[in-house]
Amino acid sequence: MENWFVVVMGFVTVFVVLILIIGLCYLLALACKEKEEKTEEAPAAVSTETIPNRAEFVAAVSAAIAEFSGTDASAIRIVSIKKL
Repeated sequence: MENWFVVVMGFVTVFVVLILIIGLCYLLALACKEKEEKTEEAPAAVSTETIPNRAEFVAAVSAAIAEFSGTDASAIRIVSIKKL
């Protein structure tokens, strides 16, 4: 009878802990959802500024892309750059 008691207590412990983990995940999901809603309510700052040194910026971006992709910077054609 003592062995069965240990087995039953093991199952009960496992399932109780699993239920607690599910509840914790649910609460964390609610907290993250509320945080996302608060950040979405803030108006996004839209900047209409131009890039002061556009040629230098394009050169830096093309050099970074070339380094990352392992190609030559002269082979890269940047068609458009938009500021978000």
